[in-house]
Amino acid sequence: MLQISFWILLLSIVTSATDTIYNCTCHGHHCSGDTCTGNACFVTEQMLENNEVFRVRGCFDNHITEQCNSKTSFLEARCCYSNFCNADMTIYTIIEEPALTRLLLVTVLPVVLFLILAILFTFLFWKLRRKSRKKSLARLIDFGNVDIVNASTVGDSTLGDLLDDYCTTGSGSGLPFLVQRTVARQVTLVECVGKGRYGEVWGGTWQGENVAVKIFSSRDEQSWFRETEIYNTVLLRHENILGFIASDMTSRNSSTQLWLITHYHENGSLYDYLQRNTVNPEDCLQLAASIICGLVHLHVEIFGTQGKPAIAHRDLKSRNILVKSNKQCCIADLGLAVMHSQNGDYLDIGNNPRVGTKRYMAPEVLDETIRTDSFESYKQTDVWAYGLVVWEICRRTIINGMVEDYKPPFFDVVPHDPSFEDMKKVVCIDQQRPNIPNTWCLDKVLSALTKIMRECWYQNPSARLTALRMKKTLNNLKNLLGQRKQEW
Repeated sequence: MLQISFWILLLSIVTSATDTIYNCTCHGHHCSGDTCTGNACFVTEQMLENNEVFRVRGCFDNHITEQCNSKTSFLEARCCYSNFCNADMTIYTIIEEPALTRLLLVTVLPVVLFLILAILFTFLFWKLRRKSRKKSLARLIDFGNVDIVNASTVGDSTLGDLLDDYCTTGSGSGLPFLVQRTVARQVTLVECVGKGRYGEVWGGTWQGENVAVKIFSSRDEQSWFRETEIYNTVLLRHENILGFIASDMTSRNSSTQLWLITHYHENGSLYDYLQRNTVNPEDCLQLAASIICGLVHLHVEIFGTQGKPAIAHRDLKSRNILVKSNKQCCIADLGLAVMHSQNGDYLDIGNNPRVGTKRYMAPEVLDETIRTDSFESYKQTDVWAYGLVVWEICRRTIINGMVEDYKPPFFDVVPHDPSFEDMKKVVCIDQQRPNIPNTWCLDKVLSALTKIMRECWYQNPSARLTALRMKKTLNNLKNLLGQRKQEW
């Protein structure tokens, strides 16, 4: 029925003619050849039920104004007026195979490329996250103007040569990062010499020289990051600050270890040394004076193109002070240190959740009145702790043939492992201080140190002595004793 209607409409279109004659493409049952001539060229299209198009091309001989460009529910007609203009003319949009391919390229290909890029980005992000710790360490290390040394040359030098070449004559910061990592991978651990809440300390060797390796536990990672950052500070090196050699992450026994490699001091910590040894007044003064020299170097800011920020220790105690072979001390464990620069009044507290040792906490820390936005407040807590360390040394000093056993500060009023509240009650509420025996006043050195201790323990932080003031006082005392020796 549809076919019959189509031909009726087609015949009805051919009703009139115009004067102009065109050559047209002819295709259909009505055509006697591939071409025809008429007043207009036409194409008609019918959409069949299977979505195929039934198309007829030809020419009109009569007036076709009303029939051209007509449309019914089942048929559409289009006319054109030029030779063979209906050869490629279509009405319904039919996507042929080449066009479909182009459409797929335009629409699908960008989506595929986007997915590939997204997968690559995710993979790279995952890789970067795995290396984030080493990236963070690389960011912490200050290379300054020091050239990186080829790893193959490190084995030909001694540790002393390296430190002389890159630390004492250079910027005064740590070794270049590549050298640090090379040293760390050549260290041989020998024996464990200490354990604490931070992890372990091992004695080791590198190129035949003794070194100390502090291995941090995974929960104390922030202390390792902070100590690495502080030790690589320009101009930090000082005879009374523990000598830093290298810092590295290393994988051992299928786990990541955080290493801090430093100079090795066979006498160990001041805490251990005082339990094994007694000292005479001169050695007592030497220990106390060397500690304050190290503390002054930390506290003082050095200005210049390669200056040093001021640093407060925040966890000064006898366990964090090492005794060198020449009976001088050096300060260690800078994992809680705070840095301050007057340029822009910048205070860098770090991101370490650890707190200091409760037994050595100052009153303002225990009652939480400390001004955490003031660098001076942190220095004043170091002064408090220094007074307690000097008290520990004085207890082990021989006076008139008498000496007391080693005891930690406040041993007689708080438990072995005091709580925050225990220390707060003793120091803040009862305002007790370590007992000072009368016999200490019989010796000139201990008498002077007693006066310093008491001025370190003022309840009001601003009333305490500064580290620089104490250094001058102890140096004057050393000079006075030296003159008397010469006179004798």
